Amino acid sequence: MRLMRWGFAVLLLAGLTGCQSSLMVRSSAGAAEPAPAPGKALVVFMRPSSFGGAIQSSVYDTHDSADTFIGIVSTKDKIGYQAEPGDHLFMVIAENADFMIAHLDAGKTYYVLVSPRMGVWKARFSLLPIHNRADAKYSTQSADFGKWMSETSWVSVTPQATQWYSAHAADIHAKKMDYMRKWNKAGAQQKEELTLKADDGK
Repeated sequence: MRLMRWGFAVLLLAGLTGCQSSLMVRSSAGAAEPAPAPGKALVVFMRPSSFGGAIQSSVYDTHDSADTFIGIVSTKDKIGYQAEPGDHLFMVIAENADFMIAHLDAGKTYYVLVSPRMGVWKARFSLLPIHNRADAKYSTQSADFGKWMSETSWVSVTPQATQWYSAHAADIHAKKMDYMRKWNKAGAQQKEELTLKADDGK
């Protein structure tokens, strides 16, 4: 099983390393920032850290039946996702897979850190909720949040990124199922720390 997981990691990393310029497009300077669409919640995934270099990570709204591809988040990128209000499980894929719970209200904007850390071969990633309270470790009320927003640029998905996902969907699903077993065994406290609350929206 470990060899199989490493094999998936090699395939996905090969497909993502250095692909930013061809798969995602940056918004032009001065472009309006996205806002929640009518009846939707906007979830912003941002990666302000330069750690991990050229290794990209892809993010998803994951479901039992199928996954929704949100985009590829490189260093200094951010991407907005128009989500249905309610309960969600978001996923990030790189060498590993990791998950974050979200409870979303329509008309609000939520923020998530795509956070790299050292992996077996390359950087691994986690999704960390940014809470709307001053005492949180990651807070929309902190000075760091302003830096994260100013140091990242908006990107959007291209047809080439969608094609990349289609070509790798089976491998992504296999990695998801592998790491989902670990997620399902996580304790209530760990999952609570990885939950974006409805009142975290702005």
